Amino acid sequence: MFKRIIEFLNRMKVIDLWEDKMEGVSDKEKQYMDRFPTQNPYGLISLILGGVAFTFGPQYGFIPVISFTFCIVTLFTFDKEKEDNPWTFYLGIVLSLIGLSMFIGGVTHEFII
Repeated sequence: MFKRIIEFLNRMKVIDLWEDKMEGVSDKEKQYMDRFPTQNPYGLISLILGGVAFTFGPQYGFIPVISFTFCIVTLFTFDKEKEDNPWTFYLGIVLSLIGLSMFIGGVTHEFII
């Protein structure tokens, strides 16, 4: 079951959202750009969800749990050869855990605007 979820997420990751922006680019330029490592899109989502979990987690305990689960599941989609950096996943996990521990401890933020 878990392996099928990871395979599905990896298939969804391959979808190229910028394909229409590459119309005027030659094949040589595309090959040059493909040599560089890319960022895992799930890592960016994990980092954003971790920030949301840290911000709103002390008031709403379900947000850090959902964020932590998403971060852990999508961490297994990271490809060391093609992608640049796993730290977005790690930061999302840490921020989710901080939000969850603050919820459990009853600690809240005070926002000053």
